[in-house]
Amino acid sequence: MDGEFYTSSGMKRSQDDMMQVNEGMGDANDAKKAKFDNGGNPPSRVVHIRSLPNDAAETDVVQLGMPFGKMTNVLVLKQKNQAFLEFQEETSAVNMVSYFKTNPAQVRLKSCYVQFSNHKELKTDASNVQNTSAQAALQAAQGLLGAGGANVSGDHTTILRVIVDNVLYPVTLEVLHQLFSRFGKILKIITFTKNNTFQALIQFSDPISAATAKDSLDNQNIYNGCNTLKIDYSRLTNLNVKYNNDKSRDFTRPDLPTGDGMDNGMPMGGGDLGGMGAGVLGAGGNSLNMGGMGGAGGFNFGGNQMGNRMGNMQGMNQGSGSPCVLVSNLDEEKVTPDALFILFGVYGNVHRVKILFNKKDNALVQMADPSQAQQAVTYLDKARVWGKQLRVAPSKHQLIQMPKDGQSDAGLTKDFVNSPHHRFKRMGSKNYIFPPTAVLHLYNVATLEESDIRSLFSQYGSVKAFKFFNNDRKMALIEMSTVEEATLSLIGLHNYQVGDNLHLRVSFSRSTI
Repeated sequence: MDGEFYTSSGMKRSQDDMMQVNEGMGDANDAKKAKFDNGGNPPSRVVHIRSLPNDAAETDVVQLGMPFGKMTNVLVLKQKNQAFLEFQEETSAVNMVSYFKTNPAQVRLKSCYVQFSNHKELKTDASNVQNTSAQAALQAAQGLLGAGGANVSGDHTTILRVIVDNVLYPVTLEVLHQLFSRFGKILKIITFTKNNTFQALIQFSDPISAATAKDSLDNQNIYNGCNTLKIDYSRLTNLNVKYNNDKSRDFTRPDLPTGDGMDNGMPMGGGDLGGMGAGVLGAGGNSLNMGGMGGAGGFNFGGNQMGNRMGNMQGMNQGSGSPCVLVSNLDEEKVTPDALFILFGVYGNVHRVKILFNKKDNALVQMADPSQAQQAVTYLDKARVWGKQLRVAPSKHQLIQMPKDGQSDAGLTKDFVNSPHHRFKRMGSKNYIFPPTAVLHLYNVATLEESDIRSLFSQYGSVKAFKFFNNDRKMALIEMSTVEEATLSLIGLHNYQVGDNLHLRVSFSRSTI
């Protein structure tokens, strides 16, 4: 077919329009922007949106178009930071382009550009997985549009109730945030156990994101064959989050206390079901395949792999499913297997560490499973340690081989499988999982005085602030001058012996002092 081809997303494209898309990608080139903003194509039912943020999803694009009329198709080209939105009527597209010429469009706080496309319609491959997500967003939007087709009703809930059945692997608040944030901005999450079943309440910023998440994820498995999501709408209108910890989180209030492990005050609303009843896509029983557990990374609807990675799970090699990560740009004079065991142990149980013999600024770290490996990639890639910015990426290796009997590798390879210092000893064990922060949470400090603790940590940098917890002197918070100093303090002092059979436990904290 001369002059035409299909993109990886399944959309039939003309060569001229592909040239226009590529030309429109140069956000740094103001001349090109002006050309498209002031000139451009004749009116069309299809609107072309450029300069989207990296984490933009179909729901974000659909929300831009909702005030202007009924939409019939949407396609997001994530690698190009662009999207196409098709309306039922050309007048709707004209109104949208006209409006955003004088009122710059914003998606997730980033300005983007709206113009007509060369396309008169979108032709997408119905079997393509991204089309599933697109249709979910469109169905959710239609379920929320008012009779006039222009306004979202305020009666619809933004809160989902999630039940996880057949739990074989631990489910954390972070895992839920990674899964659900792909469909829109999450404001609050509360997790709890009821009738021996793990449940969660998730509050989105808007009803369309909540509806799209429900339609896309209901009856999906987080991991192959297990951890099945059962999702319905909550009758609650707002979640009351008192503490930011591993059980609850208010993403709009980073100043909330951790609660010292106390009850979250979760508003248990009885059955707490019912509500909107938006259309379900019927993708039941398939696997989301979180972080590549047992197979390819990313979503997996009906055997077709979702090409666009979700939320914070960037960098996961599709199809790797490996528990190993490759760490590079280390300080070869300072790195040891024990140091990496402690640092990576914040995000899972480290089984083995191997510093490469011929390239000692590189190491392999083997976690307990691929989901923990992905957590390490998510939170530690680009972290600063020993004056260098680490690079952490999934490895093709499935395990680290120990030296054969009688062989020595100068202590560069070490097995930690039976270490007593694993943080994740039991399923559902309590751990605060955050990216590296300047504030550290300390546990088992009751035998120490403040001056002792300050002295210990001053070995690794300047101590800015310190306080014991008011109602539990076993715990304290300490703030270092920089995130890197806090990271080095954690590496140096986690598991530090402070008494008979008593070791200091150090974690990153989002609290403030």
